[in-house]
Amino acid sequence: MDLGGRTVVVTGGTRGVGAGIARAFARAGADVVVCARRPPEKLLEGTEFVSLDLRDPAAVHAFFDGLPRLDVLVNNAGGAPYRLLAGTEAERHARVIELNLTAPLTASLAAHAHLERARGSIVMIGSVSGTRPSPGSAAYGAAKAGLENLARSMAVEWAPAVRVNTLVVGMVRTERSRLHYGDEQGIEAVGRTVPLGRLAEPADVGEAAVFLASDAAAYISGASLLVHGGGERPAFLDAATVNKES
Repeated sequence: MDLGGRTVVVTGGTRGVGAGIARAFARAGADVVVCARRPPEKLLEGTEFVSLDLRDPAAVHAFFDGLPRLDVLVNNAGGAPYRLLAGTEAERHARVIELNLTAPLTASLAAHAHLERARGSIVMIGSVSGTRPSPGSAAYGAAKAGLENLARSMAVEWAPAVRVNTLVVGMVRTERSRLHYGDEQGIEAVGRTVPLGRLAEPADVGEAAVFLASDAAAYISGASLLVHGGGERPAFLDAATVNKES
């Protein structure tokens, strides 16, 4: 898919999933601007980096106002540490919601005028955590559920000029996988629980984002595309004592 001549902003695109998304858009010929609080250790080829705190509305609006044009916004910045609900102050959970839900809303509002002129699109990076219980990351899961609903409402309010879709992403192998799944043996074991037999690579998410932003998806808006390798095998199948495969 050729996105030559189009300008794409990827929030939080300095590593992991965000870097995979930025690389995919660069390979498709787009002019890619990556924004995050901290610069990458090494600038991604074919991209430009701008330092930006997405939780600062004034800075976010100033950044988008300064762009000469914008065709695609990928709201990727987010994440959360493992944090059980009890024993943690509500304010700390609220900061997770701010980063994963309020910040994408702020960026989308700041980008709206550009995107309306370009008849562009927004790609929200959601998570399966927003569609199932997420013990240890409940605030993150709640924010991602809200993000998916927000995208659907945006798709209706901003149609027909701006398309808005969500990638509902499953487990991804990144530089930080060890924090979530343990050592290499743990990562491989977790990968075997996925029907396709592995964790996603950042490039898998990136190619899906390029598709949603491209003309090939011109009639897709308000949609949620699952990028999770088939999801999770229902636990009851392994617990049941009948209908077992030999």
